[in-house]
Amino acid sequence: DVPYRTLRHTYAHGQPDSGNRILHGDNLEALKALLPEYEGRVKCIYIDPPYNTGNEGWAYNDAVNDPKILRWLHRTVGKEGEDLSRHDKWLCMMYPRLRLLHKLLADDGAIFISIDDNEQAHLRLVMDEIWGAGNFVDSIIWQKTFSPNNSAKYLSASHDFVLCFAKNKELWKINLLSRGEEQDARYSNPDNDPRGPWTSSDLTARNFYSAGIYSIETPSGRVVEGAPKGRFWAMSKDKLLDLDADNRIWWGAKKDNMPRLKRFVSEVKEGLVPQTIWLHNEVGNTQEAKKEFNSVLADVDLKFDTPKPTRLIERILQIASSPDSIILDSFAGSGTTAHAVLNLNRADGGSRKFLLIEMEDYAETLTAERVRRVMAGYAGKEGTGGGFDFYELGEAIFREDGLLNEAVGEAAIRRYVWHAETRQPITNHQSTNHHPWLLGLHDRTAWWFCYDREQAVVLDIDLLSSILAAKTGETSVVYADYCTVPDEVMQGRGIRFKKIPRDIPRL
Repeated sequence: DVPYRTLRHTYAHGQPDSGNRILHGDNLEALKALLPEYEGRVKCIYIDPPYNTGNEGWAYNDAVNDPKILRWLHRTVGKEGEDLSRHDKWLCMMYPRLRLLHKLLADDGAIFISIDDNEQAHLRLVMDEIWGAGNFVDSIIWQKTFSPNNSAKYLSASHDFVLCFAKNKELWKINLLSRGEEQDARYSNPDNDPRGPWTSSDLTARNFYSAGIYSIETPSGRVVEGAPKGRFWAMSKDKLLDLDADNRIWWGAKKDNMPRLKRFVSEVKEGLVPQTIWLHNEVGNTQEAKKEFNSVLADVDLKFDTPKPTRLIERILQIASSPDSIILDSFAGSGTTAHAVLNLNRADGGSRKFLLIEMEDYAETLTAERVRRVMAGYAGKEGTGGGFDFYELGEAIFREDGLLNEAVGEAAIRRYVWHAETRQPITNHQSTNHHPWLLGLHDRTAWWFCYDREQAVVLDIDLLSSILAAKTGETSVVYADYCTVPDEVMQGRGIRFKKIPRDIPRL
């Protein structure tokens, strides 16, 4: 029941054809408007929806009174939907948006959602339903504050969650984090091993291993009767002796210690596996986020209480995006996600694109303004460069009576029909110059949209001959206002007729 609406380009800023977009409008309708171009193409989604603490004046509460939403609630949850509790309202707001985000996400992509304990449990259940419980990756704990709140009634909350789901867990590959100086400092080379720096690790295990019970003699001559009490050698004696012969066992500087395995820095992964606890000194905190926000927008007379630190979003992008990924944030707020994308592109030379959606009136004066200042430079910081296009939601493709809204223009209608029929993004639209009504070729079928706003178009013998002469596709689907060609003639030539607008699929 969500109408498909067009996007109205308002202005471009900075670098032309950047691929970055900021959309102003209800994010439910805006997400649907993105489908023809971005369905299945977004690599990483980050959203920071309202936490529904009971103290927020989140704008989506009023939307539940919209007649369209009430009709949906009545069909979905019955009469009890007319008097929803706070949590039900939140779930009803989130559910269709999460469904559309799932459509937009690439098969090898992932979504990250910031949330706290008010809705974390409910969010996990609705994500299990839409994404599939088997695609749950993890619940990340973000240390949002580092000092206690002494006015807290019970416990001082120091963390929020970032819930992570993959579109298809078997296809999603997480990126490793770069090793810092602290990690590299753990490796040294006290015995001048030609294989380079190494660190040592324990050679014992807790679980019983039948071949792991034996005594061994150290190079100094001391006999070690076995692993420490309650533990076992993690490998057989023959394996340990082979490793010792290859100088991969460390006995200590005096050759008299318990044996330990040498692990060379050249043989370990070129990075660190991300952990599920993200400390504030690594990814920032709420205090840092507010200082950053004020630094960029010190003279903007708008209060924004809950920005996220760019370092938090950068960490997500580091592990879940590649240099050419499309990043989507449909609760854009102050524009932190775009800020993080621009920072990361500048750091690694990437060309990531951001898609931001913000429904509030500050989409231009705050969200877009922050992005402009980050690109140009602020508070003594060098600008990242780049550009973006700003859009408003336009008119719907279909009128309320079900007929085509021809006011949106032929180009928008053709784009819609192509995607609705093929589920291919606009970038794969294969229009050609030799016939203006040929939409393109997909899966050996040619798609024709024979449309003229001034007069009805009839699929007759002459038009059919023109289509056949084009020799595109094994079969053809032809949209027109009327058809006068007999069915047996159409079938014999692999032509299928669809009437405008009756047979145009609804997204």
